[in-house]
Amino acid sequence: MQTNLSQYFITSLITLGLTLALTGCNGSSDSSIDTVDTIESSDSATETDSGDSSDEDDTGTGILHSAYYEFDTDHVEVVLNGGTVSIETNGLPNHTSPYWSADHALFVEPTVTSYEQMAPGNIDEFVGTYTLTVDNTPEKAADTSATGLGAIGIAVSGSVIYNDEEGPGIALDGAVGSLDFNGAHTGPQSYHYHLEPISFSEDDSNLIGVIADGFFLYGRKCNSTGTYPTDLDASGGHTSITQHTQDAEYHYHIQNEVYLGAYYILFPGDYQGNASAIR
Repeated sequence: MQTNLSQYFITSLITLGLTLALTGCNGSSDSSIDTVDTIESSDSATETDSGDSSDEDDTGTGILHSAYYEFDTDHVEVVLNGGTVSIETNGLPNHTSPYWSADHALFVEPTVTSYEQMAPGNIDEFVGTYTLTVDNTPEKAADTSATGLGAIGIAVSGSVIYNDEEGPGIALDGAVGSLDFNGAHTGPQSYHYHLEPISFSEDDSNLIGVIADGFFLYGRKCNSTGTYPTDLDASGGHTSITQHTQDAEYHYHIQNEVYLGAYYILFPGDYQGNASAIR
């Protein structure tokens, strides 16, 4: 009898210990608290701030889209918080340009533009950030909406995307001479792209960035076919698989329409989703 009681006592202690251990692993019992997944540096771009590479928060509200891991994490921070994604950039590109100060490591002499034609200001004179918050799983809106002046998207390089206007109702035509080989220039604030940025996408299906309505923008070709898509809507968008997902999803492409005989405008159309302000 004494042996049986001893065994029962030992078994009870083990059971109690396991119960307490499991309770401690769960932490808070409040399931309404969302965890935040962050891309912090290029050396750990597949990890979250908790060291979990699954990118799924504890509440199961979402998984960070794999396309966001292409953003240069020296310039861009991406944070998943429940159903939204916040993208913050310092506005500086990760590639060469004649718009850097002459003593900067990424400065190069102008080629497609000239010192006389270049816009005033240097890339590294910009001090600030741009922040965009979008739905983690964006949906098309009932109606399209026009883009405005200023930033309409954030590129994987760290700089921002503009539309096809140089000013209110002013076409880009007269400003093309000031654009560098990446179709970008400075002013009125930071360095920004208007045309296909050949440093990271030239006649291909590479990711360009994310537009302010949460949909991704890709190069002129479709990754699923390796050719130019023929089913694009007026905004250059369609639904298909990409290199980042095997589930067909809506996204934009640089439209394969030549502008002024030599260029390709990044985004000349309207937003197909509900756009958020880039501040």
